[in-house]
Amino acid sequence: MTTISAADERSALETVERRLFIAGQWRDASSGATMAVEDPSTGEILVEVADATPEDADAALAAADEAFVSFRTMAPRERGEILRRAYELMVERTEHLALIMTLEMGKPLAEARGEVAYAASYLRWYAEEAVRINGRFQSAENGGSRVLTMRQAVGPCLFITPWNFPLAMGTRKVGPAIAAGCTVVVKPAKQTPLSMLAMAQIFEDAGLPAGVLNVVCGSSSGSLMAPLIADSRLRKLSFTGSTAVGKQLIAQSAEQILRVSMELGGNAPLIVFDDADLEVALDGAMMAKMRNGGEACTSANRILVQDSIAEEFAARLAERMGSMAVARGTEPDAQAGPLIDDVAVASVKELVDDAVAGGAKVLCGGAPIEGPGHFFAPTVLTNVADDSRILREEIFGPVAPILTFATEAEAIAAANATEYGLVAYLFTRDIARGLRVIEGLETGMIGLNQGMVSNAGAPFGGVKQSGYGREGGHEGIDEYLSTKYVAINVAD
Repeated sequence: MTTISAADERSALETVERRLFIAGQWRDASSGATMAVEDPSTGEILVEVADATPEDADAALAAADEAFVSFRTMAPRERGEILRRAYELMVERTEHLALIMTLEMGKPLAEARGEVAYAASYLRWYAEEAVRINGRFQSAENGGSRVLTMRQAVGPCLFITPWNFPLAMGTRKVGPAIAAGCTVVVKPAKQTPLSMLAMAQIFEDAGLPAGVLNVVCGSSSGSLMAPLIADSRLRKLSFTGSTAVGKQLIAQSAEQILRVSMELGGNAPLIVFDDADLEVALDGAMMAKMRNGGEACTSANRILVQDSIAEEFAARLAERMGSMAVARGTEPDAQAGPLIDDVAVASVKELVDDAVAGGAKVLCGGAPIEGPGHFFAPTVLTNVADDSRILREEIFGPVAPILTFATEAEAIAAANATEYGLVAYLFTRDIARGLRVIEGLETGMIGLNQGMVSNAGAPFGGVKQSGYGREGGHEGIDEYLSTKYVAINVAD
């Protein structure tokens, strides 16, 4: 495995633009201000990037609005070819993008490479979907007229993306928007702007017309985004992040009656029945819990194990999680990296401490790791009280609370006992039981005998307070298209 040197890191950082990308031009913030990007594994500053003003954000929306006039009429095949070129460039630059992502976000390089491949897959998928936007033509029921429908791009879009998957959450939105003929303004998370700026460089090199994609980085999301959301030129808002912030954005979007997509918080249950293949279930639990170090809305937040196998499952999961190598993501043997910042560490510690105070038993981990950076030890908890906060709130860290159940009905009830409904995981070898439980679970997605559901060709999204709208699959492009109906008189 290749060792990453300090020179490699410096070289990668030097090749990423640190300015705003507006109307096809790289520019400094109008105020000249910059903001720091921190390495979460050391707490040290990596680089400074442009810190946009509201005037910069307005310029980005103006560019998107102007570009939309011509881009909406570009041939679908041409839009698709741009996306295909961007996909090929992203794959070609995998090592560069992965290193940038690891430096700013912390995940191990192996995971970062996986995210680059995942991010690129959305560009490939929507390159193919661009030429498959269909309407319909049929006789009206009275026979005297015809019904014609067509799908058209909704207009300029605003995307607010999170820090935990800083590249994939961009392509998952940008890919279908471009395929549909929309123009976009992207506001990446202040912790991880570099991945999105690197994506903008790829689209510039792929020949995307000026103004179609604009990237505005900023330390104050509210001051930048609120004026755009209130602007009549904007027609679509898509946000990935917390439910609390999502609710605020939904309220703001009501003034302009914006099309809105919300991919919000999760509290995923992972259910293991006593007839499950235990090795498959353990592999799935490790994937569902420790992908991205637990900093994912799809992370298994509550592990529900049938009581007859719960003790063995907990011991074996603790053995696996307790033996993970926790290190800076650039280290060759790193299996888990740091959390994003000290606020995240404090939040996870608070949830673990609350559970332990309520009687939970710590099988491994249980505390932050001393030293530089924002590290928390992979943790397994048993005997967690029903009223513990850790069962209600999104953990967003490497902590696996294990609960037990006796019957199928109990498992379904416990899984649904949350305001969230993004994803659930289910392990059983009984297909009839699997289908019964799947139909009873109140979630937008389910992994059956596997610990990951993310797939560019599948609709990603939740129900209840996990949001609405879908990203990915054939359904994903629908978020960026409006339907126009034409009634045609054919009577003599």
